[in-house]
Amino acid sequence: MTDTTSTTAEDTDVLTRLEQEGEIAADYLEGLLDIADLDGDIDMDVEGDRAAVSIVAEGSSRDLQKLVGRDGEVLEALQELTRLAVHRETGERSRLMLDIAGHRARKREKLTELGSQTAQQVKETGEPVKLKPMSPFERKVVHDAVAAAGLRSESEGEEPQRRVVVLP
Repeated sequence: MTDTTSTTAEDTDVLTRLEQEGEIAADYLEGLLDIADLDGDIDMDVEGDRAAVSIVAEGSSRDLQKLVGRDGEVLEALQELTRLAVHRETGERSRLMLDIAGHRARKREKLTELGSQTAQQVKETGEPVKLKPMSPFERKVVHDAVAAAGLRSESEGEEPQRRVVVLP
């Protein structure tokens, strides 16, 4: 006989912890927006096993693009700073995901499509395909899309040249 109450209580504890991470991150980001004199609303959610925080534009997202930077470089840095702020408060390592002005959401769509198309190409040719170097976030999205298409993939190389290889 299995005890389902402990799993439910454990799930509730995890959800509560992730919501707390989101609250800490939102407070930190609100302060950052105030300092930078930028307008934006903060949305919090829990996606899978991580807190997800988004800064969305109240009007035009033009100002928020400064926080995304070229190819999301500033966004990545802000995500790490936000994770550090959460770690400082909780003492726990955070896997929080930050999105600004929908940048990551759009990127996820494109990468999912890339993973699906590459998987189809590998199915047709029977040959492995190496993709260009990607960030950990980008690789994860591609791996998930390849797996959904029924194929296997792996990462190879060292950061920042680490890339996904889609296997037949």
